[in-house]
Amino acid sequence: MPGIFPLFDCAALRGVEGRAAAELGDAFELMRRAGQAAWRELLAHWPQAQRIVVVCGPGNNGGDGYVLARHALMAGRQVDVVRLAQHAPRSELAMRAAADYEAAGGRVQTFEAGLSQADVVIDALFGIGLSRAPDVESTALIEAINRHDAPVFSLDAPSGVDCDRGSVPGTAVFAARTLEFIASKTGLHTGAALDHVGITALATLELSPHHIGGAAPAAELVEASQLARWLQPRRRDSHKGSNGRVLCVGGDHGGGGAILLCAEAALRCGAGLVDVATRPQHVTALLTRTPEVLAHALDDSAGFAALLEKAGVVALGPGLGQGAWGRALQQQCLASGKALVLDADALNLLASSQTPLPDDSIITPHPGEAARLLDSTVVQVQVDRCRAARELAARYRCTVVLKGAGSIVAAPDRLPCVIGAGNPGMATGGMGDVLTGTIAALRAQGLPAFDAACAGALLHAAAGDAAADNGERGLLPSDLMPWLRRFANAGTIP
Repeated sequence: MPGIFPLFDCAALRGVEGRAAAELGDAFELMRRAGQAAWRELLAHWPQAQRIVVVCGPGNNGGDGYVLARHALMAGRQVDVVRLAQHAPRSELAMRAAADYEAAGGRVQTFEAGLSQADVVIDALFGIGLSRAPDVESTALIEAINRHDAPVFSLDAPSGVDCDRGSVPGTAVFAARTLEFIASKTGLHTGAALDHVGITALATLELSPHHIGGAAPAAELVEASQLARWLQPRRRDSHKGSNGRVLCVGGDHGGGGAILLCAEAALRCGAGLVDVATRPQHVTALLTRTPEVLAHALDDSAGFAALLEKAGVVALGPGLGQGAWGRALQQQCLASGKALVLDADALNLLASSQTPLPDDSIITPHPGEAARLLDSTVVQVQVDRCRAARELAARYRCTVVLKGAGSIVAAPDRLPCVIGAGNPGMATGGMGDVLTGTIAALRAQGLPAFDAACAGALLHAAAGDAAADNGERGLLPSDLMPWLRRFANAGTIP
């Protein structure tokens, strides 16, 4: 299905390579196809490049580089293949590729201190073959690649990026473009890797679904074009009751803006009715900004039970605080058995209490909140975001949206979903409150928890991308509101 891509770990892809090579009867055929696909990609994006530096490592990724270098040489380009002194080809396939390149008149030089002038630099150093920090010599070479004036084109993966986890354990190449081979890697679509891959493309090397079908994906990447998968047109006889009732709970002293953003997002994403339980001093601002909400002033938890009873879904946490007021409201929400979407201080209170969640709850932590929920650290969460999301889902028996670059949606016994949208402009206070309202509204309209989390995270990210059209810096959460409405009703995203 267009816009949905399976993501694999490196072990699964090596298995695909082995089976395909056996079926083809020539293991070198895949390397030949990879180098040729990379040469076509180079011509498509840098057609005027005459001087090409190809940095080759000792393994099969280096072999792909030698094949590309031979194509460039035969096309009359000036080609410099560079390697470390200790990086002579080691695999049989890489040795064959290097020999073919040299037989065509190509030369190889060892890296000393710098790289020659070029119109494009090819990174064929490690690809998926390195999951640890590079050694001292490799680090110096990677740093020279990053200092070069020319754009960098990485083959299969930017060298130094952990393709399974998305982390960067040491120094890594910053690529302008990355061409993945055979299938996409989980780690290249989330976390720190997104700063290194540049624009990504995929070359399947002419392998069919038959070749890849035996490998189990580690996750699924979804792009904005897939929103219609979850957001179907409404029936003509719809009414506000059939579109769900969301209760937004939060806005302790100083937190009124957070619950306002949550409530407005729930309305813009189609909830039929939106109640807000908040401190009395926030009611006037709330009704002035969004008169469509049903605002309820609470100085204590009296009367809250009646609000809970009417709610279909509860969005709990924006501006909630961690004081006695917020704790009392959270305890009632958790005991109610209602469908919950928890964010912000609701997650901090959950981490400190470890109270079981009702079935089908959704939590939306950022890495700091995830670390507290896991008794871990932000660094440990970010080293392997998919694993952290799965651990949260297993520990709390709920659906998890681990926010950040390449947000991840996970749930027990479900294939994780990586959100292929969003931008750094969304890293500002209040964006999470908008996400909470978005997911709660979709949940209230009948989507199951996992689907509501996937669709909500994707809708929110797509709206953020559209709102950032005039620039990421200075993007406000409220800027997303018109785009949330537009994309919640669009069959396709432009």
